[in-house]
Amino acid sequence: MPQVDAPSLKGRIALVTGGSRGIGRAIAQRFASAGATVVVTARSLDTTKSEPGTLRESVELIEKAGGRAFALAADLEDARDREALVARAAALAGGLDILVNNAGYAEYATIAEMSDATYDRTMDHYLRAPFVLSRAAIPLMKARGAGWIVNVGSVTAQPPVKPYGWFDANGGSTLYAAVKAALDRFTQGLAAECLASNIAVNLIAPSTAIATPGASRYIPDDYPTERVEYLAESALQLAYLAAAERTGLVTHSMHFPAALGFRVYELDGRGVLPPAAAPAESHPGIVPNGEWR
Repeated sequence: MPQVDAPSLKGRIALVTGGSRGIGRAIAQRFASAGATVVVTARSLDTTKSEPGTLRESVELIEKAGGRAFALAADLEDARDREALVARAAALAGGLDILVNNAGYAEYATIAEMSDATYDRTMDHYLRAPFVLSRAAIPLMKARGAGWIVNVGSVTAQPPVKPYGWFDANGGSTLYAAVKAALDRFTQGLAAECLASNIAVNLIAPSTAIATPGASRYIPDDYPTERVEYLAESALQLAYLAAAERTGLVTHSMHFPAALGFRVYELDGRGVLPPAAAPAESHPGIVPNGEWR
């Protein structure tokens, strides 16, 4: 299949939640290298939990590579912060064209052992926050004549394969996976609602797993992982075409570039990575091009 030139986001403004490390930072870096002004947000500017990475460091990495970025602290578990975030980001950067709903802090526990607090945090991070931020972003995007919402999903949204493996039975991912499956359907439904307003809504998930600081503790040692650049490039491909051309996709990081044949670049937009190939270990239910039947 012929290669597709890398998209340009020159003149676009993107808000990326969970931008202090991992997938969010990678998406922010790749969007910035494609020309976007990026607002990265997380709980605080400098402090971390046990994982490395801060918003200030993300901005420094982007600016060192020649990009433009702003850091904005917001706690998505706090209702006031959630409600105000989109307006604050637009005021800081001068508008909003792209929203990337990535933030989250996974807490796994079996349903029999899960606390109400873990349930509430999971719902807040992975469904309530995308709902609140999308609702706030849509009017701003309508006013600009176009927009792009990219949700970050999970391969765990796919149903467990029988016979059930150890992780399905004991790993504690059931609630997290169920909320991510809801995010798949939220994406598809919101795409239908926003099509007439030229706002594209799509979802990108890893094909297997990405060993980010927040997720590594839940990934079995023998489970295949992949480089974050493939997901970041796929997110870029979901954030530039008109909604009439590409919306309502639920895609996966290695499958999507393999199916469409586009190049995958380093996060600085310079070097090119090897062509993507769908991993043999990936879930058999994944639709490579993201177009659900």
